[in-house]
Amino acid sequence: MSAQSGAAFLLKIADGATPPAFNTVAGLRTTQMSIAGQAVTITTKDSAGWRDLLSGAGARAISVSAAGVFMGSAAESRMRANAIAGTLDTYQLSFEDGQKLQGQFLVQKLEYAGDYNNERSYTVQLESSGPVVTV
Repeated sequence: MSAQSGAAFLLKIADGATPPAFNTVAGLRTTQMSIAGQAVTITTKDSAGWRDLLSGAGARAISVSAAGVFMGSAAESRMRANAIAGTLDTYQLSFEDGQKLQGQFLVQKLEYAGDYNNERSYTVQLESSGPVVTV
């Protein structure tokens, strides 16, 4: 198993067409993904003092955060419009080994910053809604 390049870990957004094409969110410097699942405890007196969990139960969610330099791309504009409207949209995460995860996400937070004599930057936080699948 070989190491993978972080530069190839991309966040993409659907263009709204059917079938959708995916555009890379431009200017990203960092992308991070977190997968979380709730544990459903089924421990009984027969568990001999050990906790038992129910496999496949509980809500699962994927959180994505990213930060980068604002480039004014169509993908950034669509993401900003989704943030303002509170609209779910289809996003895709692609990895260097060719794997892709795809699903509906809500822009939970979008922040812009711009210091004097420096580039304009942004950070975004996405939360999954419904299943996220491998495509």
